[in-house]
Amino acid sequence: MIKQLDLSEQYSKLNDEILPKIKKIFDTQQFVMGNVVSEFEDACATYLNVKHAIGVASGSDALLLSLLAIGIKPGDKVITTPFTFFSTASAITRLGAIPLFADIDPKTFNISVHEIEKTLKKSRNVKALLPVHLYGRSADMEGIMKLAKKYNLYVIEDCAQAFGARSLYKGQYKKAGTTGDTGCFSFYPTKNLGGAGDGGMIITNNDRLASLLKALRLHGSYKRYIHKYPGINSRLDAIQAAVLSVKLNYIEQWNHTRMEIAKRYNELFRNAGLSDIITLPDVPEDLTHIFHQYTIRLKNRDKIKEQLKEKEIGTEVYYPIPLHLQPVFKYLGYKKGSLREAELAAKEVLSLPMYPELTLDQQSYIVDSLKSILYKI
Repeated sequence: MIKQLDLSEQYSKLNDEILPKIKKIFDTQQFVMGNVVSEFEDACATYLNVKHAIGVASGSDALLLSLLAIGIKPGDKVITTPFTFFSTASAITRLGAIPLFADIDPKTFNISVHEIEKTLKKSRNVKALLPVHLYGRSADMEGIMKLAKKYNLYVIEDCAQAFGARSLYKGQYKKAGTTGDTGCFSFYPTKNLGGAGDGGMIITNNDRLASLLKALRLHGSYKRYIHKYPGINSRLDAIQAAVLSVKLNYIEQWNHTRMEIAKRYNELFRNAGLSDIITLPDVPEDLTHIFHQYTIRLKNRDKIKEQLKEKEIGTEVYYPIPLHLQPVFKYLGYKKGSLREAELAAKEVLSLPMYPELTLDQQSYIVDSLKSILYKI
C-alpha cells in the first residue's frame, strides 16, 4: 500500500533527537509555554526573518486570533477564497463577520487578484483580505498587497500549507506569511512542518499586533488574573514545540525534496504520454511552491480515485465542496455556478502521494497504474 501521506519513516529517523527533548519536558514538568516554546518561537522568527513568532494551539486559532487582533467585528466583511479548508472562513464567522468569496486562478488554485478587486468594487465595509497559499504554492502577494494599499485593508495570510514557501514582493522573494499584517501557520501532523498533535503559530513584524496577540492567546491577559481583552486559551504546548524544534532543522531539505519529487512526477507523466490527459501542476524553480500536495486535475476523478484505491494507492480530494456551497454558508446567498473556477476544481482535483520519503519506484508504480486506468476509460 502506498499511502497518500506516510509519516512513519520520517519519525523513525528523528526519534533519537525527539525523544530526549520530550523526556526533559517530563523531567521539568514545564508542559505549557516555558523556555522550550520561546526557543522554538525564536527559531521560527529567525528562519522566517520576522520580528515576532507567537505559538498558539492550532492553525485555526492563529486565524481567529489574527482577526481579533486587527479588530474584526460583527458585520465586517473579509474577502477570502472558496477553495480551502473550512477553518479559513469559519474564523471569520466566529467573530460575527461576513466572508466574501472571490474565485480562484485555475492554474494556481489560489485566490485571483482580479476576482478580489471585482468583489471589492461591489462591496462595502470590507476590512481585510485573507489569502490562502494552497497546496504549498504562494498566492500572488504582490497583487494582493497592492489592492490592500489601494483600499486600506489588512492582510492576514493563511500559510497552513506553506511553511517555507516564498512569494515575489517588490523584486524580492519573501517567505509566505511575512508580507501581510500577520501570517498564520498550522503544525498539524500532515503539514510540511508538522508536530505530534495540534499546534500553530502567528508571525508579524508589527510590534503592536504582536503584543496584543500574546495577550489574546492567554485569555486576554498580560499579567496573571488581570484580563484586558476577551481573549481565548490558545497556547502551543512544550511537547509540540520540542518535536517541531527538531523538525525545523530539516524543513528546507524536505521542501527541496518535495520539489524534486514533483519534478519526477511531471517527467514520468510526460514520458507516459499523459500530459495531454492530465493537467499537471507547475513546478517553479524558486521554492514558491513547496508541494504540501501534488495535485493533478482530470475528468472522471471519483471513478479514477476508486480504481487507484483498488491498486493500493492512496489519494485525497482537497476539497470536494467549495466553501460557498457548504450548507453552513447557505445564508450568504451564493448559488451553484457563482464561482465557476472553484466549483470546477472541486470536481477535478486529485492529490497523489507526496512526502519526502516517496521513492522513484513508488512514483513509477503510481504513474503506470494511472496510465492503465485512463486507457481503459
